[in-house]
Amino acid sequence: MLKITLSVFAAFLVFFWSAPVDRLSESAAENRMLLKTDSMRNATSWPEEINITPFTGPDITPSPACLAVAPTGEVYVGVDMMGSLGKEPGKGSIVKLTDSNNDGKMDKHTVFARVDNPRGIISQGDKVFVLHTTFSAQTGIASGMDLVVFEDKNHDGVADGPSSPLIQNISSPKFLQSRGTDHATNGIRMGIDGWIYIAVGDFGFHDAVDRSGKKMTQLGGGIVRVRPDGTEMEVYTHGMRNIYDVAIDPYMNIFTRGNTNDGGGWNIRFSNQIQSGEYGYPVLFQHFTDEIIPALVDLGGGSGTGALFLDDPTWPAKFNKVPMMADWGRNQLYIHRVTPDGPSFQQKEEEFIKLAQITDLDIDASGRVYLSAWDGAGYSGNPGKGFVVRAVPKNWVYKKPADVNKASVKELARMLTSESAVARLAAQQELIARNAKDAAKETWNIASDKNNPLYARVAGIFTYTQLAGAGGNENLVKLTADNDVREFALRALADRKTNLKNVPVEPFLKGLNDPSERVRIAASVGLGRLGRPEAAKELLKVKVPASFVAPALGTEGPHATPNAAIIPAHIAVRSLVSLNAVDACVSAIHSENATIALWALRYMHDPKAVNGLISAYKQSKDEKLKNQILVTLSRLYKKEADYDGSWWWSTRPDTHGPYYKAVTWESSGSIKDFLMQEWKQANEKDKQLFADLNSRHRMEITEFGGEEKAVAKEEVKVDLEKIRNKKGQVGESSIEDVMLAMAKINGDPAMGKTLFTKQGCVACHSISKGEVMKGPFMGQIGSIMTREQIAESILKPNASISQGFATVMVTAKGDKNYMGFISEESADKLVMRDITGQVYTIKTSEIVSRKEMETSMMPSGLANELSYEEFASLITFLSKQKK
Repeated sequence: MLKITLSVFAAFLVFFWSAPVDRLSESAAENRMLLKTDSMRNATSWPEEINITPFTGPDITPSPACLAVAPTGEVYVGVDMMGSLGKEPGKGSIVKLTDSNNDGKMDKHTVFARVDNPRGIISQGDKVFVLHTTFSAQTGIASGMDLVVFEDKNHDGVADGPSSPLIQNISSPKFLQSRGTDHATNGIRMGIDGWIYIAVGDFGFHDAVDRSGKKMTQLGGGIVRVRPDGTEMEVYTHGMRNIYDVAIDPYMNIFTRGNTNDGGGWNIRFSNQIQSGEYGYPVLFQHFTDEIIPALVDLGGGSGTGALFLDDPTWPAKFNKVPMMADWGRNQLYIHRVTPDGPSFQQKEEEFIKLAQITDLDIDASGRVYLSAWDGAGYSGNPGKGFVVRAVPKNWVYKKPADVNKASVKELARMLTSESAVARLAAQQELIARNAKDAAKETWNIASDKNNPLYARVAGIFTYTQLAGAGGNENLVKLTADNDVREFALRALADRKTNLKNVPVEPFLKGLNDPSERVRIAASVGLGRLGRPEAAKELLKVKVPASFVAPALGTEGPHATPNAAIIPAHIAVRSLVSLNAVDACVSAIHSENATIALWALRYMHDPKAVNGLISAYKQSKDEKLKNQILVTLSRLYKKEADYDGSWWWSTRPDTHGPYYKAVTWESSGSIKDFLMQEWKQANEKDKQLFADLNSRHRMEITEFGGEEKAVAKEEVKVDLEKIRNKKGQVGESSIEDVMLAMAKINGDPAMGKTLFTKQGCVACHSISKGEVMKGPFMGQIGSIMTREQIAESILKPNASISQGFATVMVTAKGDKNYMGFISEESADKLVMRDITGQVYTIKTSEIVSRKEMETSMMPSGLANELSYEEFASLITFLSKQKK
């Protein structure tokens, strides 16, 4: 379905699914209930404090990929009959749903607009913003993804005409064409700062263009933001794998739920996204974790979809003011209890609402939450699957939100103090459309009034900033003297690069020494945005904590363990890089600030940096410092190749790092000559450092040694055809009868373990992470799929192909043909494994053609010879694998 994180549902055998389901009781009664889950048009469990009722079914909203709710309650649903893997246009739309009398039942619907693969929607006033895939009218194939805006000024429920583009080409078309929209660009949400935040999947994009003509390229995933008029496009964070949406709180804290693939499963990671932060996927998040902002937690297998920070006074306190994260694979909406931890947070996840393949959620200004569910619609959509439900607190009573169109400027300003985040944003957007001078005066009153609650002052600050523009900088500087709002005043001052010309640097330099870590972070980010070279000296004074330690060579570092202490230095480094502060960093090598200077220099591929490092090495007598300089120089030996949109690292990328597609550059020769000279002079013991650096940074300098040794081929010969041709109780029964029987038979896991080998599962699947990683990893399947889903994946392997394990046909030079799945991929090679377990390594330079097949490599019928008891034992054994 959708994005997959989403591209991974049931053939998780090639059984594994990148999107998990909850760990559920194996009692027969509960299993019978779960068999019905996919067809239920409601939630299956939720807290007693709320009521959930059906709103629409597949007759109106089949295959809903996303939704948005207008402040006044109209629901816009992105219907996507292409899903994540479909490639034929003309199957998507935005459907508008209306509950005219507010009785909880939809009584009117219209097709608002026709778009393909809708992935994100925002409704504000007469405008509806939509992110969707585009197709060539001439060829009928995908041409990219656009963020567009529709208008409905006559309020008839149908867009007045064609959309207006805001950003074009914000996903690489080559992979939309070959794979579909599963790792593309996804959810959109507007913050109280007035920016539209865009969740970018790891397809990345090449030459995206905004309305000002600005072009931008990004390798990999993260968050991009843009103004509502389609200008000022910029990267907000980088280094995520496949996020689907963002949750934004009233203070502009942003949270995401995305997953990673390290060869042993697709594990969900919940993250706090801090502006300019690098999160490392795929090249830094395993072996260079000292350099990234780690996730707050690794939650095991999953597939994050829609997200919402719920901030509404009608909801019970226990469910209010929390980020809510949908997980399509686990059929679950989660609450994350976040508690402050310096500049970031700690978290605790709680189950909230169980919904069949939940895709998205949103709330209106009266407190009504709507949730959409894919409901087993498969990867290419299904006209008979999908629904929307409404959730409200048990004692909730509808109260009509204020009509922002009829409100005066003073009344709109007062709405900025509302306890509803939706109401505040609606008032802000209407204020921006009014007389700027009057509106700016009123919003300044909200921002500067110390009697207002903090969330209201923050809303006032960002509304005033948008209204006053550069003319408001003087007042914002005054607010930097206010301890309560200093962080937000600094953020607002540096928020828009178009307004920076007369922003003074002094409040930011002062902010670097503030007692509050959050203020220090805001100051550091701001200094990177202001572009003032004089800031570099002060940024270099930010202390690097003891937790700045690289993982031991070849080991995986803590990429999902909170490390609030590293964030100030991390952000300072990002700002130093943004300032291209080469001279300042080189000058600091012999100072007490050497560690942060050398950290920043790792990313400065500038001849001045290389010459400065070599000179500093020759001048130093400190062996520890000299070794740190060697680390930096070896890191600079190569750089990431410029991204042209023609390649992608696939769902099983090489995660060694520090680059994915490394190339030499103009100073590589100087670095090699210097390193070779030092290597020749080193004794045998000291030469090990060069071997380790050669391996860690993949310099490929043969003399140093330390190159990775090829993994030995593992050949498991299994006669699968013989297995499938035997007929037992399973082979002689219909799939429906087998599934019903499985609900009644518990099975013996010890017997299942034996059958796992006997039936040939070991040819393509590992159980332990200590084994060679083959096909879908089985060591955590029990926390990802129910017994029923495991059974169905074995019985119907072609129903849906597990992400990253589609059958691939590769033709290489010399008329060599290979068929299997990709177990590892780098810029230089493919590692393939065929159905018998044979491993092949193919140089990418030798590949003539590569085609993904429509069928699973796993043959059907592998359970045919089993009795019901044996099959139940096999799936029970697998369901207990929860490492």
